[in-house]
Amino acid sequence: MEFFPKPMEKVFASTLSPLIPTRKASARTALVGLHEPVRAMLSECFRQFGIEAVSVHAESAERITREKFEACVLPLNDIAEQVMEAARRSRSNSRCVLYGVGGSAQQAMRFSRFGINAMFQEPLERPAALKLVRATRMLVQHEFRRYVRIPVMTEVSIVGDGRRCSATSIEMSSGGMSLKSPEDFSVGANVELSFALMSLPRVNLKGVISWHKPRCLGIRFDAADDRRHKLKLWIESHLEN
Repeated sequence: MEFFPKPMEKVFASTLSPLIPTRKASARTALVGLHEPVRAMLSECFRQFGIEAVSVHAESAERITREKFEACVLPLNDIAEQVMEAARRSRSNSRCVLYGVGGSAQQAMRFSRFGINAMFQEPLERPAALKLVRATRMLVQHEFRRYVRIPVMTEVSIVGDGRRCSATSIEMSSGGMSLKSPEDFSVGANVELSFALMSLPRVNLKGVISWHKPRCLGIRFDAADDRRHKLKLWIESHLEN
């Protein structure tokens, strides 16, 4: 049975207990160039799920190439590109989970070639930060067999119903994807998608709208479209590294 993503909002909607016991760290996250209140809050959030948070100066991009980190959190500023490029070029961290802090999805598209996985929205609030860490922690901790969706932000071109628009991906699997879209499409509408993912050249796929809600869409890829194979191989490679 093919799996395709459900809305990220449903993942985030689950209720968190006020206090989660601290667990032994099983992964490390680099907190790069964050102000102290934000750094302290995110350190606590990751620690709640057994992920060690390591403070890294924004000017120390080379540290990302020397040490192994399962994830990296950084503000989307002028330093971000240098750090993301260092991470993606590093043999150890080329597949690390990238979190952006602040900015809109449109601003995050400036860095889409690096494959930002998720965004902490500013002003940062502890409940929202905890939800985001909880929703993505299995990817950080390499528990891939229980995490079949890949959270990743990239620009997606949608053509359908005589329209063309640009959207932003939220999650994807080999069976489908969820995305934020400024335009709505009716359930059952056939669409053509075009997007690129870091090391994966531009992919064009056929799909059908499987669900919609305000500014969000779910798309199931056409099972007869052989071009899905490229995406499937990329996802498998992403999870194995």
